[in-house]
Amino acid sequence: MLDNAALHETQNEPLLEIESLCKYYPVTQGLFKRVVGQVKAVDDVTLDVRRGETLGIVGESGCGKTTLGKCLVRLYEPTGGRMFYSLDGRRRDLLSLKGQESFKTRRSIQMVFQDPYGALNPMKNILFAFDEALKVHGFGNRGQRRDIVAGMLEKVNLLPDHMYRYPHEFSGGQRQRICIARSLSLQPEIIVCDEPVSALDVSIQAQILTLMRELQKERNLTYIFIAHDLSVVQYMSDRIAVMYLGKVVEIAESGIFSENCLHPYTQALLQAVPVPLLDAKKERTILPGEVPSPFDPPLGCHFHPRCPRCMEVCKTEAPILKEAPGQDKHMVACHLVH
Repeated sequence: MLDNAALHETQNEPLLEIESLCKYYPVTQGLFKRVVGQVKAVDDVTLDVRRGETLGIVGESGCGKTTLGKCLVRLYEPTGGRMFYSLDGRRRDLLSLKGQESFKTRRSIQMVFQDPYGALNPMKNILFAFDEALKVHGFGNRGQRRDIVAGMLEKVNLLPDHMYRYPHEFSGGQRQRICIARSLSLQPEIIVCDEPVSALDVSIQAQILTLMRELQKERNLTYIFIAHDLSVVQYMSDRIAVMYLGKVVEIAESGIFSENCLHPYTQALLQAVPVPLLDAKKERTILPGEVPSPFDPPLGCHFHPRCPRCMEVCKTEAPILKEAPGQDKHMVACHLVH
């Protein structure tokens, strides 16, 4: 039994560490497919995820957050960088694991996708969707696996008999609950949630988010919660990382984030969150132009063509993500701050 100090230390230790992670896609041209450039979907991202917390990742469409999530579960193979995962008390480099070690970590890091219908085979029933993964990972015989499926469906407020139905027989919210139950059936430590409620009605969103928080508390799960809706991310997350054009520009605790964000891009995102009051007046910063292409990103700070407070140094020198002066555990990449 751990004492309180040891338990606190365990809860705050990094479970997943990402160092300088990159994912580039080559752009080819001509008959011989000559490489003429790289689309930098994820560019030099460094993060850590603590055991039992929810790390929110937020940004505009095309900023690389979904690509980052798929790199974490190894659906995409990163171009560069390292990922360390604390498995069975040992810190291991995920990208160097082979054979059974790699297979075991894949079970420990699962993903919930944005489109619950696309994540399920429309030709197969729900039992098949669960049973395939359970069988591959050696979860008992067919009868035992069926009991696991029934138990997981009950956990997400569905009936055990629903395992014999097909995806088209469920609503969007029910399908997303099925996908959450499927990811939990393999008993993972980390779940990457890629915009799990963006396609759902607001009332259904609240049900799914409440369910996810209850399951996290019950199973001590670690979430990486990816979304473009900042209000949802703030509700779910302990810490928030903001991405822009493949890079992380700010990381802070959720409470600090809402009260004292420092990067101009983050400030614009916060000001864009609607206020549910008829007479509320809120200052808004309208960012000019479009998000630059990741194939040809701007020199210096990637945000400088749209930044209302751009300086000359921003146009030539890329800012480094580091702790803001006088701000504990508040990381920001901005020349205005450093």
